[in-house]
Amino acid sequence: MASRYPIILAHGIVIKDYKFFRAFGRIEKTLKNEGYDVYTSRTDGFGSIENNAAQLKCQIEEICKARGVDKVNIIAHSKGGLDAKYMIDELDGDTRVASLTTVCSPHKGSKLAGKICGYPKPLLKFIAFWIDFWYKIFGDKAPDSMRVLQQLKAIPPEEYNEAVACEKVYCQSFSAVMKRSRDDFVMGIPLKITNHTEDSPTDGIVSVESSKFGNYRGNCLDGSVSHSEIIDFMAGKKKRQKVFAFYLSVCEDLANRGF
Repeated sequence: MASRYPIILAHGIVIKDYKFFRAFGRIEKTLKNEGYDVYTSRTDGFGSIENNAAQLKCQIEEICKARGVDKVNIIAHSKGGLDAKYMIDELDGDTRVASLTTVCSPHKGSKLAGKICGYPKPLLKFIAFWIDFWYKIFGDKAPDSMRVLQQLKAIPPEEYNEAVACEKVYCQSFSAVMKRSRDDFVMGIPLKITNHTEDSPTDGIVSVESSKFGNYRGNCLDGSVSHSEIIDFMAGKKKRQKVFAFYLSVCEDLANRGF
């Protein structure tokens, strides 16, 4: 059963659509094969939350006009969830969003980002300059990796507030847990760091506690899955099928809820 509204997959930092590289691997194609109307966001790979929220809103307006609908469902990974939440809260995005599903989004920030912020500023500025330089070549309109790093720092509990977005649209969230470094060599080193910096299990980048937002639905998969594998980046064949099944189940659930 197809969902009532189109689905837009909102990516996080680093990974984005570029020529033959897909931000969500084969997930978009898999969902389309099952009859869902699916799009992937065209936001910057290293854009600030405010910048990407504005870009996301423009794309949603285009989709609504092209498809003759008034709203979309957003399934957002990582920072994409923060972009979407800001769009709903600050840019009147609730008028165009029926539901927001976040997957491994750092709603309460990341202590890993805070740790990186503690590195010498000249080093950070040097690295940021080259990240922004290359991402402009990759199509970013306004990359700002230094600001993104600051925005991803852990948020003190007394400053965290999710009420606005959840009052406007249906919001739900999922987390993921990577159990061993050898499960994904890309996330192996970040996992070792976050195991020491975070107070709850992580997917290598984002903790379970930070992923909780709105109607928290638990982990995406029962087994070990990393922050990058959940978007079909270098996931093994068996795990890839589980990842596809997860996204299909989310879309089916949204359809059953009338979205």
